[in-house]
Amino acid sequence: MSLEKLQPANPRDVGVYTPYYQGRKKSALPLAISLYQTGNLEGLRKIEGGESIPFVASWNVSTLPSELTRCRLQFDGSAELSYELMLPNFEFVDFLIEVLFTFKGSRIADFSQGFYRKLLRLDD
Repeated sequence: MSLEKLQPANPRDVGVYTPYYQGRKKSALPLAISLYQTGNLEGLRKIEGGESIPFVASWNVSTLPSELTRCRLQFDGSAELSYELMLPNFEFVDFLIEVLFTFKGSRIADFSQGFYRKLLRLDD
């Protein structure tokens, strides 16, 4: 599904996540939950000084913010370029909010630098 066609999630689904976010992030939550509920995202990882690399992200969907999400990213359709991480749903939804903000500004679906640092375990 295209991010442009994303519709806000049911307020009941959004409500359980509301306590985890403030301000601007809280206002983006209905679309972020809707994106989360799709279970996947196709995007482009921008590479400084090089060509962007397409990726497909997929994850399991749950209704509780404290449950764990297993997210898998595959770059350029290559099994050798597959990565996986597990994190609490509310934290993953926070990254999806950032995807929406990035998309709004650049029209490119991509995760934040913080997400990639976590994916590659650079902060461990």
